[in-house]
Amino acid sequence: MGDRFRVTTCLLLLLVSSLACRPGRSPAAPENAVATMRLPTGVHLDPAGPSFDVGNMPLAIVPAPSAPGAAPGRFAVLLSGWRQQGVQVVDAGQGKVLQTLAQPGAFLGLAFSPDGRTLYASGGGDDAVWRYTWKDGAAVFRDRLELAAKEKDKPGTRYPAGLAVSPYGSRLYVAENLADSLAVLDVAGDAGDGKILQHLPVGRFPYGVAVAPDGTVWVSAWGGDSVAAFAPDGGGTLKEAGRVAVGVHPSALLLNAAGTRLFAASASTDRVAVVDTHARRVVATLQDPPPSGPDEGSTPNALALDAAGSRLFVAEADANAVAVFALSAATSGVSGARGADKLAGRIPTQWYPTALAADRAGSLLVVNGKGRGTGPNPGKSQPGLPNPPDSTTYTLGQLNGTITVLPAAALGGDLAAASRRVAAANGWTAPSRRRYPPFEHVVYILKENRTYDQVLGDLPQGDGDKSLTFFPREVAPNHHALAERFGLYDRFFVNAEVSNQGHPWSTSGYVTDYTEKTTPSSYSDRRGDGEAGEADEPAGGWLWGIAREKGISFRNYGETMEKAKGPGGETVWKSKRKGVAEVSNLKYPGWDLTISDQIRADIWLADLRESEKIGKMPALQLLWLTNDHTAGARAGQPTPRAYMADNDYALGRILEALSKSRFWKNTVVFVLEDDAQSGPDHVDSHRSVLLTVSAYNHPGTVHRFVNTTDVLATIEDILGLRAFSHFDHFGRPLSDVFTATPDLRPYEALPLAVPWTEVNPPKTAAAALSARLNLSIPDSGQDALFNTVLWRAVKGETRQPEARRMPVLELQRGR
Repeated sequence: MGDRFRVTTCLLLLLVSSLACRPGRSPAAPENAVATMRLPTGVHLDPAGPSFDVGNMPLAIVPAPSAPGAAPGRFAVLLSGWRQQGVQVVDAGQGKVLQTLAQPGAFLGLAFSPDGRTLYASGGGDDAVWRYTWKDGAAVFRDRLELAAKEKDKPGTRYPAGLAVSPYGSRLYVAENLADSLAVLDVAGDAGDGKILQHLPVGRFPYGVAVAPDGTVWVSAWGGDSVAAFAPDGGGTLKEAGRVAVGVHPSALLLNAAGTRLFAASASTDRVAVVDTHARRVVATLQDPPPSGPDEGSTPNALALDAAGSRLFVAEADANAVAVFALSAATSGVSGARGADKLAGRIPTQWYPTALAADRAGSLLVVNGKGRGTGPNPGKSQPGLPNPPDSTTYTLGQLNGTITVLPAAALGGDLAAASRRVAAANGWTAPSRRRYPPFEHVVYILKENRTYDQVLGDLPQGDGDKSLTFFPREVAPNHHALAERFGLYDRFFVNAEVSNQGHPWSTSGYVTDYTEKTTPSSYSDRRGDGEAGEADEPAGGWLWGIAREKGISFRNYGETMEKAKGPGGETVWKSKRKGVAEVSNLKYPGWDLTISDQIRADIWLADLRESEKIGKMPALQLLWLTNDHTAGARAGQPTPRAYMADNDYALGRILEALSKSRFWKNTVVFVLEDDAQSGPDHVDSHRSVLLTVSAYNHPGTVHRFVNTTDVLATIEDILGLRAFSHFDHFGRPLSDVFTATPDLRPYEALPLAVPWTEVNPPKTAAAALSARLNLSIPDSGQDALFNTVLWRAVKGETRQPEARRMPVLELQRGR
């Protein structure tokens, strides 16, 4: 957010609550007070230690050998990047970055040689491991160890992830994340040229690598449920020595000092498996769920042990905390350990911790991938100027990481008090019973990528900035009329940064660590992994799955559906997600910007007419109306105004027909964007458009926080469905927005404001830029370019307004 925003926040909180405040948290604040802004996910931040800023979305950290005369444990190296990828050297004692070394790609893997003279860093999409010489607290580039020949301007095919070095430093082990293999490289001595000696099959998406003192190499398979062991064969190579099932999506691995115990994190199931490395079996499972609700939502994804080896620290990415487990002798492999193998407590951190490092001074360094949070982005693109690669106006570019330093005193302090802070920050309070109108049907409509200011910023009833409005009333009359009649939500926030996350958040209430950690690379055109398969399947399932569990009828229109060729060469629609096709209208198009949303509306309206005839409508329906995404200024395609008007009129027609049907009196409709990445907003880059439409809604501005998972929680309440994760289980459902008395007047759709035939002219500067856009998928990672195009197409060559501060009222209400 920047120092000016945090200072402003502190001053206001002093006035409002008389609490001392500074960035992070004041020690003088009451134990359960939360003195920081709310994140789009609905939680607050309350870190227990000081934090300092590092690179964009960091994913890995290792303690570094200290420079001569420096205190032990002072230096660390981390790997990061969306907009800038590479290595950073930090001084944890002084809380600052000492060195930044850019790489074309970076992903997860960092390792020092046993003698501390060489640093290896994963090159991710660069299909190489970068080798540095380490001297006097600084890294100096030495060379690149090539894993495969790479085509220029194309993502890599090997994609190195976790790294580890053999006990004597002669071998480098590389998890090749996209090649499903472990590469063994010769790095013996100064002459070690990185020759690849072996490729060993591991399983889908190898992630972490750990090497025991006896030379056994352990590798996790992120897309499977096991860890593989490879033992030295006596001839300088490895052979497979068995696999151990540890739970779905195993990621981070950690060996104890003796190499007798292997800890494996299973992020989606909130568990850490403990493997006896000699017996090759799981001897304990450490449970790490939120305090109630589904066993999904803590997301344990990084591990560290204290110096004694008897306490395990676990980064909980989605709880913004570090969990502390006191281990028994049997579990830890340490004879003097006396723990109970249960969660002893949690310590609060900043947003989405991704890596841990216990230093020799007894502190724990916590790398927070998303850091301090996001904020306004009114200067998102500047017409006539290139978007700089380090632009922080794009929502992913705002995710600057931090390192929180948890000193030994905090790690060994009052864990009960620290745990209460975590619970308060996450809003972990018992859900209360809520009352709703007699709804029997829910229609859930997803749209694409707009902010609140872009669509509704011109409505004076809400907190909008009309200078940022791309699609005012004259372009989107139904959006405006629906907001005015049924409620204007000017504090709705999407949980997601981009569509990679937006559709899972919207249909499963959760995003796996696989998706979170690969999104930065995918959206910087550095990763092209194709089929993620089981790796990005949330353990809590999907909307259609929990409807099936409950035994209620579900109908899908377009969501997850993709083009394919039928047996006669015709276009058909299919889904890669299990269980979707059989509950879908297979004539309803998924993503295809050449198809008008009127076609989608026509198909849905035909089904509504059939439902009228039989007197029965599905209890839950999911529709994807895509065309507010637009095709920018692509020559010959509809203008952005035409696309939005098409989307607007289709929505109006759907709601008019529903309001004139027999189902109107007991149906509620929720309309929202899956993410807000494609536009500016003066409050927050995640603020977006929400419409709730029913006979029981009433006009007026709803100025209270609500987000994607709050909408899911409302749907779950109404239909009696279970929650997916702690985000919707502890959500803030919309039971308070409905009246007791229905208004059964139908809604009359307003006519199409801009014809579909209004097309972009050829040979313009914006058309030339648009020709570079990949519009075959909802998001191609080109949003910086896309938004420059969109601004030019809608606003012309005028400059965007200067950034504004968040409104004072917003701060006082805690957003």
